[in-house]
Order: sequence, then structure tokens, then C-alpha cells
Amino acid sequence: MTVRPVVLVFLVLLAGCTTPLDPTATPGADTTAAGTPTATATPPTETRETRSPSAAPGTNPWGSDPVVVAVRNEGSRDRDFASLVREAAAFWEDHDEQYLGFPVEYEVRPDAENPDLVVAFADRVPDCGDVADAVGCAPLITDSRQIDRPETAWVKTGLSNESTVLVTEHELGHTLGLGHDDAPREVMQAASVLYTEPQPNATERAFPWDDADFTVRIDAANASDPAGARTQVGHALDYYEDDPPGMPGNLSFERTDGDAEIRIRFGATPTCRASSGSCINTYGTDPDGDGAIETYSRVEITLVELDTEAIGWHVGYWLAYAFGAEEDGEKPPPFRDASGQERRSAWWA
Repeated sequence: MTVRPVVLVFLVLLAGCTTPLDPTATPGADTTAAGTPTATATPPTETRETRSPSAAPGTNPWGSDPVVVAVRNEGSRDRDFASLVREAAAFWEDHDEQYLGFPVEYEVRPDAENPDLVVAFADRVPDCGDVADAVGCAPLITDSRQIDRPETAWVKTGLSNESTVLVTEHELGHTLGLGHDDAPREVMQAASVLYTEPQPNATERAFPWDDADFTVRIDAANASDPAGARTQVGHALDYYEDDPPGMPGNLSFERTDGDAEIRIRFGATPTCRASSGSCINTYGTDPDGDGAIETYSRVEITLVELDTEAIGWHVGYWLAYAFGAEEDGEKPPPFRDASGQERRSAWWA
């Protein structure tokens, strides 16, 4: 099973002044990074340690000869899996007496004509009992009479090298008679943290969402003028539904009082304490484990002590960021070097 950690990215936008403190400065948005993303999990292979007693003596169901392993790639992308299979096989060779109670030796020959075992990589693992969307599947072999050569162990493609090795070790463990409750738990447990191959981060994608239809929740109770705040937010949403230049087309927004992909709230929070300004929190998945969000699942825009007339501009500014325009030069014209007066104008017109 794949467990995908959630990563939080935090940025802050300070409110612009009508007259800058430095008379020679150009008024504009001041964007400050207030933290760097951190993953909430690490690959389990980093914590692999010897923590269990030696296994009871047993009998190798494959016999005393080396187990000949072929490697087959049925995935949609070219990738050499042989070295990863060898790494997984070496794990069991190095820990056979400890966890199996008998010696085991592998001979990994990717193109073997008459192998004992095939490790097959596929974009989708075939049905594996009652487990849906499995990342691996192999027969549990405890007796030589169960073996019908060649047996096949399936591993899903698209995983990182470390996760591919872990899943392959797990499936080889089944072919050696180990179940999900057996040691080593970090290899044989039924669910682990797994990562994919590297993917573009959200900030590297033209549009970092799965689709262009959004639910929006406006928590205006803490605004100085709740009705005016809602009107201002409406101007920003209408602006993006009209397909402004440089932004994705066909964006749509549905208001809701429940959970939403876009949440707009008012008042300082532990992550947004600007005396007068706005912040955005972005949430999403980190399937490749690089500590950065790959696709957004929701964003929160927080507005603190702003004039009602400036609310729409701040919401529009952060929506541009959420829709893929992280740099100010990439945002629609109203959000580039806007003065305090321009932020309070009918910029959407």
C-alpha cells in the first residue's frame, strides 16, 4: 500500500503602502518565504536494522541449488530493473540464516530461458487475492511441492529505486515462506511508506491541480465587513472565470460551507501573523519523497487587517500563485507591481 505524506508550504505577502517608506522605492508586492517544505516520512529502507532473533532452522523450498531469477519489464517505460533485483536478492542472501533458518543463493540472469522465478515489473500488478491496487504480488511458498516453475513475483513500475528494492525484497520473502507477520517487519509488513520515481514539483508544473473545477469556502465572520469581503472575493473569482491572460482557461468555482479546495479566511493565525497583509498555505501530496508538493489538493488564503477594498486584489494575487504563476512576472497584469492605490481600485475591470 502506498502512503503519501502531506507537505505544507508557507509564503507571506505583506500589504503595500500607498506611500513607500523609501521615497525612491517602487511600491509593489513583497513576497517572503517563511519556511521550506519538509517531508513527514522517510523511506523505510533508511531505518533497516537487525532487531529480531535468528529464525528457527527450516528447509529451503527451492532446494540447495542457486535460485535462477529472470527479470521481465512489462511496463510502459524503458528501465533496467536487474540491478535492483540483485540488490533485493542480496538482502536475503546476507540475512538468510537470521530470518529464514536456511541458506539461500540467487543467480539473477535477466534473460534466463528456464528460470526458477521471474520478477515481472508492470504498470499494474495483476489481481492479488482481495488486495486492490497492490504494488506487489507473489505466491507464499513454504514447500517445494508448491512450486510450478517458473513462479512469478510481480512488482509495480513507477516506484523510486529504494521503494522498488523494498517491494522486491518483500515479494521474494513470500517466495521463501515468510508472511506479513514475520521478521524483518520493516520488509515483510503489509503496508509501508513508498515513493515514486521523481516527478515535477507543483511549482514546476504549468497547472499544479488535477482539474480546473474548484470548491471555495469563504470564512468571512472575522472580517471587518463580512458582506463587503464576500463581494471582493467574488470579484477575484469572476476575474479568473473570465480566462485572464496567462492563466489556465475554463476555471470554475463553486461556493460551499464545507470542506473546500480553496479556503479564504480572515484574521491572524499561527502561520500567518502579518500585521496587515495576506498569506497562503498550500497542501498536497509528495509521492516522490523529495520534500516538495507535486500536486496541490487545497490552498488556504489568510487575510489579516486589510482594508475591505484591497481584499479582492490579495485573493487574486494568491490565486494566480495557486494556479501556477509563482513569480510576479508570470501573474496577470493587475498583480504586477501594483501600488497600494491600485490594489484598492476596481482592478478586475
